[in-house]
Amino acid sequence: MSLKLRTNTFIFKMSATINPLANPKGEKKLCELCQKPAYLQCSKCRVAFYCDVAHQQADWNSIHKRVCELLIPVRASTPFRSLQADRDHHRVQAQKRLEQLLELSHTEAKRQVLEGKYVEALPAGQLLLRCAMDLYGPDAVELVPAYLLLAEANVGSGSLTKAEGYLSQAEWTVMKTPGCSLTILHQLHRNLGRLYTALGNYESALLHFANDVYYASEEFGLNTVETAGGYFLMAEVFSKQEKLDIANSLYSQVASTWHAHLSKLVECYNQIGNQRAQYFDEAQLAEVNHMLNVMLEAQEQDAKSHPALSHSLGQSLLLCHSLAMRWFLCNNHDKVLEFGRKAMEFSLQCEQKSLTESIQTLIQQAEKHNAQQTHIIHH
Repeated sequence: MSLKLRTNTFIFKMSATINPLANPKGEKKLCELCQKPAYLQCSKCRVAFYCDVAHQQADWNSIHKRVCELLIPVRASTPFRSLQADRDHHRVQAQKRLEQLLELSHTEAKRQVLEGKYVEALPAGQLLLRCAMDLYGPDAVELVPAYLLLAEANVGSGSLTKAEGYLSQAEWTVMKTPGCSLTILHQLHRNLGRLYTALGNYESALLHFANDVYYASEEFGLNTVETAGGYFLMAEVFSKQEKLDIANSLYSQVASTWHAHLSKLVECYNQIGNQRAQYFDEAQLAEVNHMLNVMLEAQEQDAKSHPALSHSLGQSLLLCHSLAMRWFLCNNHDKVLEFGRKAMEFSLQCEQKSLTESIQTLIQQAEKHNAQQTHIIHH
């Protein structure tokens, strides 16, 4: 049986038909994704509703499979409690579940967006927005991250009109919130830049990315990975304008920032020796992986076009070393060897020896780990 058929069969088993006419007076069951009248409900949690099987499957694949049971205490009708202490306890527990749902849906939506799974990210983003509204109210500034994620997902999927709608809501919320945080402002301008890039309005895109860099640098510092994200997006716009010298200069700055950041994390890792420490969440992993690989591909293309340029080789060395460190921190030692050996090749080609010892150490640690795992398997 194919994977698609197995998935469809599973979703069919998870569906229970409902009759909208049988709902209590004044109560409407609406689809999780489109807000149209629902005819199906999840047979497991019984608190999620859908207009058809396609929307149920989309929601399941995006987020519902991770939050199905968590939704029950938040959405299920609660029995009457006579004691105020019981009511207060239930309210506190429900808020904790909502906060947990908010975090899960945000992480999942962000991860899917960064992996380029824009359509899949939309249900998680919609759940994020509903949780934020339930927690903070319909006009709170805390809703802005959800608007921005939904805008980014819609830009990625080509639904630019919907993206504009979410960004308009985000802008309006920010405008009427005095003293809005610099983090929110940099994220807003970053997403406006993405929208104008998709619309082909590169000058407006660059203006918003410049504002993004300004607010991010004010909040986090100039040479930080948060600010580097804005430089990376500016580089992509300059690349589209075929201003490759500017693009490569910005890519170089981003590569150096990430290399310095990862080097510090690896140094900390080696000092502490804690293999269980989590240095990135899933969304951050997807982000750093995307940026480093895009820049590595650009540098390798540049090196092929201009094989005599040691600068391109040096940048490729820096990026491969960064990717080796990124995988080292995630305990994926096969990937460490793949990118570590590439980094060593670039080091030999451009005769840059300053990173050789660090690269060799990573390779040796990965080889030692793999040898230990092989020994354990054989015994």
